[in-house]
Amino acid sequence: MAGVSTRRSVVGAAVLRDGRVLAARRTAPAAAAGRWEFPGGKVEPGETPEEALARELREELGCGVTVGPWLRGSVAVGEHHELSVALAALVDGEPEPVEHDRVRWLAADELDAVDWLDADRPFLPELRHRMMAP
Repeated sequence: MAGVSTRRSVVGAAVLRDGRVLAARRTAPAAAAGRWEFPGGKVEPGETPEEALARELREELGCGVTVGPWLRGSVAVGEHHELSVALAALVDGEPEPVEHDRVRWLAADELDAVDWLDADRPFLPELRHRMMAP
């Protein structure tokens, strides 16, 4: 059917703590290795985006989060996926990379200090604005 999206939902978390956001550095695939992203992953059948995000962060970083509001918009990732990013708060554990090789907490003025994946970049202006708001 024309106009029906066949893209699979992918979710990312902008985990905020003490005025900083968590970034995770990819190890795979080769084209993404060494670049930074908002941690997350694919929404599985029967899951809400919020449930998927909480599950993915538990699996990828061994920590628990509460999912807050979603940043505006979504971004196509290749031909088959569409990324949405939500603000999240750390509520359990300390992020430890399992599927990434490094994590880093970035202040609003440090967001451009890392090489973000292209799909994550469109979310940075709104995130920066929210991080700097009183």
